[in-house]
Amino acid sequence: MAIDPNFEKNRERIDDDGPVAVWGPIDPPEKLGIHGTHVAVDFDICLADGACLEDCPVDVFTWVDTPGHPESELKAQPTHEDQCIDCMLCVDVCPVDAIDVDPGRAGRI
Repeated sequence: MAIDPNFEKNRERIDDDGPVAVWGPIDPPEKLGIHGTHVAVDFDICLADGACLEDCPVDVFTWVDTPGHPESELKAQPTHEDQCIDCMLCVDVCPVDAIDVDPGRAGRI
């Protein structure tokens, strides 16, 4: 199951306090929601293989701890999504389609 490309319409924005927006539902540690807006990562399916971090030419992603999550205790957070150049490399290399980049959402970070 891939990230929902319409998450802005289908999910509620529940957190703006951290480095990126979080879209629910969340129920830690199992359900962590989608993190980011312009560059969005579905933490519920992210396997944290690191391909997005390695391939991103502008270092959009940073590792964050997600203790107790059944898929991985690390996740690729789009901490610097405002630096994204819409090259789509992260989308292309993600083995589980957990990342969505939408240039139309860039102004709504």
